[in-house]
Amino acid sequence: MAAQFGRRLRRGATTTAVAAAAVAALSASQAPAAPQADTAADDRTASGATPSGDSAATGNSPYHTDLPPLTTPGKPGASVNLPVTGSAEAGIPATILAAYKKAEQELAGTDAACRLPWQLLAAIGKVESGQARGGKVDADGTTFSPILGPALNGQGFALIKDTDGGAYDGDATHDRAVGPMQFIPSTWATWGQDGNGDGRKDPNNIYDAALAAGHYLCAGTRDLSVGTDLDRAVLSYNHSTEYLRTVRSWFDYYKRGTHEVPDGTGVLPADTGGGTVSPYPTPSTGGASPSPTPKPGGSTSPSPGTTPPTTKPPTTKPPTTKPPTTKPPTEPPTTPDPSTTFGTLEKRGTPALTATAGDAFGERVTVRALNKLGAPLPGTRVTFALVGETDTRFAEGKNTVTVTTGSDGTVTAPVLTAGEKTGTFKVTAVAGTTDPQALAWTAKVTARVADTVVRTGEEALTAAPGAEFAERVEVRTTYKDTGVADTAVTATMITDAEKPAENDKGPYFKDADGKPLRTLDLTTGADGVLELPKIYADDTEGTYLLRLTTASGATLTVELKVEAAPAA
Repeated sequence: MAAQFGRRLRRGATTTAVAAAAVAALSASQAPAAPQADTAADDRTASGATPSGDSAATGNSPYHTDLPPLTTPGKPGASVNLPVTGSAEAGIPATILAAYKKAEQELAGTDAACRLPWQLLAAIGKVESGQARGGKVDADGTTFSPILGPALNGQGFALIKDTDGGAYDGDATHDRAVGPMQFIPSTWATWGQDGNGDGRKDPNNIYDAALAAGHYLCAGTRDLSVGTDLDRAVLSYNHSTEYLRTVRSWFDYYKRGTHEVPDGTGVLPADTGGGTVSPYPTPSTGGASPSPTPKPGGSTSPSPGTTPPTTKPPTTKPPTTKPPTTKPPTEPPTTPDPSTTFGTLEKRGTPALTATAGDAFGERVTVRALNKLGAPLPGTRVTFALVGETDTRFAEGKNTVTVTTGSDGTVTAPVLTAGEKTGTFKVTAVAGTTDPQALAWTAKVTARVADTVVRTGEEALTAAPGAEFAERVEVRTTYKDTGVADTAVTATMITDAEKPAENDKGPYFKDADGKPLRTLDLTTGADGVLELPKIYADDTEGTYLLRLTTASGATLTVELKVEAAPAA
């Protein structure tokens, strides 16, 4: 099961008051400069538009709200590369820290004007995932289990319907924020990077995610050394002023000094593992009632000449005893029947998913759903989706379809029809809601290869000895009657159709110097059409053959006649 982590904001009036006191203390000592006055009214995404839930990098998912300690890890101006000592909160796991610094260096080379500080990435990483849950990553920087935010189903969060077929977040119904920097799949599809050079763009890899976050924050003409640009960059990441204040606090804290700690030993946010997920704080309602205010210059003693009021002794009522309330018995929670509860999804066969552009795929993917006991589970909804840069589609032009398993627990995806875009993509299958399971296959679309070459005209091709053929030869290469552009064609004047060899007499082409040439290598143009250069006859009359051959072996033989013009 993909791991999720709990998040919270301030809970209740008491916690709110404590947090407010902490913020006030930070403001007096080490807190970053307050956001510019126009920030809240002018929060922008990387494209410059006011962000909705799905335009922010995280989809405005919830986040950790722990604030940094009031004591700074180092004095102002101290080195940011302190030894392995100091405040535990200032420690950043080694691989996580290396990824932030690597992203800063790469952006300095590709977008120096942005002036991205790695401490900003560290601040966002702290707020989004607690530095990848305290640095629980492998040697390549990939989290041991996916870090997933809650389903963005509109219930307390933004409503973002699935965009990746569950490929990144295992959810084929709604998107979830993914990885240590919490990108939603649609944002990752645009901004994802390969930060560790392994040829993959993985949102659960800290090197990939940190570099992607750097590019996202540097979008447009932002200069992050300017306060307003930095504020807008952070707000484009998560459209919340509270989020901006939290990130700013950690950013300032890390600028004052950090140190490296071993992976897996970083300090986790206090709310990890539980808490609410509301992205907005609950306002404090206050505690004590205000004391009465005396009138200006007044006195609390009675005026002279007035009779003080008589005070009656208080009457004491006997205490009333309420009968004890009896809570109704709590029914024990029901345990789902394992025979009808979805357990896992498995592949049935490993088809070779390859097709030529425009053709239907010969193979289809099949999966089987199993219950918690490992037996086939009928009636399970399975969503098949196409992920990647492809125009291949299921029936009716769909790239996502949902079908239900049969009595044997299996279901087969509809037929795929290859589009015009060649290359590889993924076919995914996702089932389950509480604990979704995902499978994936690699599919490939290859370019059309001409299987036929034909003449576009039917005119006889004749010329007098020593003259030029009046008609030009035009041919078209096709695959299943569809023209194939950029097809290599070899045109050769041959001696015999059965045993073709280049002829040393008869019709010929001309090279750039005007010399006879009897073999040419040519390429078809748009829609597979090719017009051959002019053909010339020598002084020998007779019937000759022109052979056209494609790289795939398609051939066409054209007859050429050289004969004297009839006498007048």
